[in-house]
Parts: sequence; C-alpha cells; structure tokens
Amino acid sequence: MNTENKRHIALISVHGDPAIEIGKEEAGGQNVYVRHVGESLAQLGWQVDMFTRRVNAEQDKIVNHHPNCRTIRLEAGSTEFVPRDHIFGHLPEFVDNFLEFQQENGITYPLVHTNYWLSGWVGRQLQEMQGSKQVHTYHSLGVVKYNTTKKRPAIANTRLAIEKQVLEKAETVVATSPQEKEHMRSLVSGKGKIDVIPCGTNIQLFGGVDKQSARAKLGIDPQTKVVLYVGRFDPRKGIETLVRAVGKSGLRQSQNIRLIIGGGSRPGHSDGNERERIEQIVTELGMGEMTQFTGRLSHEVLPIYYTAADVCVVPSHYEPFGLVAIEAMASGTPVVASDVGGLQFTVINQETGLLAPPQDADAFAVAIDRILSDSQWCDRLGVAARKRVESKFSWDGVAAQLSKLYTQILQPAAKEAVLLV
Repeated sequence: MNTENKRHIALISVHGDPAIEIGKEEAGGQNVYVRHVGESLAQLGWQVDMFTRRVNAEQDKIVNHHPNCRTIRLEAGSTEFVPRDHIFGHLPEFVDNFLEFQQENGITYPLVHTNYWLSGWVGRQLQEMQGSKQVHTYHSLGVVKYNTTKKRPAIANTRLAIEKQVLEKAETVVATSPQEKEHMRSLVSGKGKIDVIPCGTNIQLFGGVDKQSARAKLGIDPQTKVVLYVGRFDPRKGIETLVRAVGKSGLRQSQNIRLIIGGGSRPGHSDGNERERIEQIVTELGMGEMTQFTGRLSHEVLPIYYTAADVCVVPSHYEPFGLVAIEAMASGTPVVASDVGGLQFTVINQETGLLAPPQDADAFAVAIDRILSDSQWCDRLGVAARKRVESKFSWDGVAAQLSKLYTQILQPAAKEAVLLV
C-alpha cells in the first residue's frame, strides 16, 4: 500500500450525511459525530474523506469543509431518500462506486472508520478486497434496539449478524461509553478489540450566551420554568414519557412552566407520524398552551434554546452515548435523563443532573420537579455540568484520541521495530 497515503483516511457514514443541514432527512447525532470528528482530524493533519450516500440529484457530489476534509456523496440505488432499514440492498453499488472513486483519484485508503452497521458492512468488504484497516463505531446496537421494540423489521437478523462480524473482525470498535462496551461484550460477542473514546461537543458553540440574554432573544419571561427536549420524533426517544411527566409535575399547578419540544419532522414519514401522536397526547392532557413545538433548530439558534432552559430532558429508551445531554451540559443546563446506556456515563446523578428509569413518567416528574423547585441547586448542577464537558467531551480531545488510535493501527511495523531496538 502506498506509504504516501498513510495520513489519508476515509470516514464512512452511508445513511448519515456529514454535510447535510442537521434536522433534515435522518440527520442526528451520527451526522454531527462524523462531521466534527472529520474536521477535527483534518486540523491534526489527516487527509479526511467522508463518504455518504447521495439522496438528491441536486446535491453537490463533493462538499469541501476544510482544506483537508471533504464529504463525497456516492450513488447507491435511486437518487432519493431511502429509510435506513431499506438501504442494505444498495450497499454493493456503494462499494463499487467507492472503489471507482479511489481508482480515479489515485487513492487507496489504508484505514476506514465506519459508522453504523450499514457502513460496517461496507468496511468489511474493503477490509477483504484491499486490506483496509477497519475502525468502527456502532452509534446504536441492533440487539438493544430490538429488545425495546415489539415488532422487528425484516432486516433485523442481517443487522445482528453484521454487527457481530464487525466486532470480531475489525481492527477495533470504538465504544462511546463504558456502558456501550459492556453491552457489546455481553450482548454481541466476547471476541474482538474495543476502545472507549466518547463523543464530543463544540464547547465554543455551546455556553457562549447567558441565560438572561437567551431568554430575551426567545421572548421567554425570566420567571418561566423551561423544560426542553431536543431530538428526533421517534418512539424510542421517549417524548411521550416527557410529556406525561410534565403533565404530572406538581409545579405545573403552581408555577408558569413551558415545555419546548425541539426537532424537525416530515409529514407522511415515521417521524411525522410520531410528532402527530405526541401533539395528540399534549392536547388530551390539556397542555397545548404550555407546550411549544419549534420544528428544526439550526446550529445558530440551538445553543440559545439550551441556555434558556432550566432543565433539558433526555427520556430515551436507550442511548449508546447521548449527544444532546452533553450539548445541554456544555450550555450550563442540568439534564434529567433515562438511567440507561451511555447516559449513565455522560450524566453524573445529583452532580450534573438526575437519572430516572426509562418510560417512567412518575419518576421523571419527580426529577424535573426537584431541579425546578430549587434554583440554587439548579445553578450548581449547571456549573458542574459545564466543567464535566470541558474536561471530558471536547471534539479536539476526541479527535486527539482517535488520531492516536489510528496511528497505532497504521504503524504496527514501526512500533515493532522500536521494541526490537
């Protein structure tokens, strides 16, 4: 393999476009992760190409983010949005076009960092075809997801088999929390190498505005108690639990509370259906006047919402990491989160927020009330939350850890030579 390419790497995110505006299609934590990791690695001197599937004929095929970092959109099936559970059959074409891009540009990627199981399959093909070293991040585990759903999709068995194969065959799998690593070992396979490197957040973007200014920009009264949710409309995100918890909240009767639900949805798609279901619950509980559905929140306005909130709630049934939690914490806002997965790692119970059993509206109501009823404690939790993010979860720190990992994987011969001297 050409040694000139040793700093040239590929990040593969088939269904999560790093260049897309967050909030569109299935944009979410994975898109944010890949984009920021790519840009931060580029700052460290890596030549980073991020590959994703083209979903619109009007999309640019190549988007440059940094002199050393770009997104490359490959054809795979018809050029339109396809739900992730229906993409697998198009992956062979994705691989073919990846190989064609390499040939046309005189590049052979010595290392591919794949994201989500679909990209994991692509990475396995490249590993077998050309010896590329594969690093993988799951972003979610099928075995955990399917344990919380009543009906498995047709693709479930394929996904589970590929996730097991990737763990056993990749150079290493990057777990974003110790809890995710534990799930991999106990539920996926006892074989394979796992390194724990968390997700990150932009500590300059979040926390740069004070609460008074944030509320003034959003037209929120200083005395209003604000409960915030940010994320997709998906039953597994637990928005129903949050709505019912705020409906049960003892403070609802005595204080001015506003529930803000931030996130985009598309009519006719599953997330649009979930939003309609949540809106119906809000109406049934008589919470229409106190609840605001903002739609998609851009990167420019999102930090303002986080800072304006008294508490940010992450009621997911499961999260391998929980990016929203650290974005809120970076903004100095305490978090009430489900006591599951990576949220047990990001949120320190009674230090940066509170943890509650998933799908337990009563427990979430108690936790939300505890924070809203004690403004001084709320402020202390927020300060501790910001400090934790600064010390553990900056993108620069995450990229530095990944850079070290990549270097170790790509230079085993050099390492052995040093040991022999």
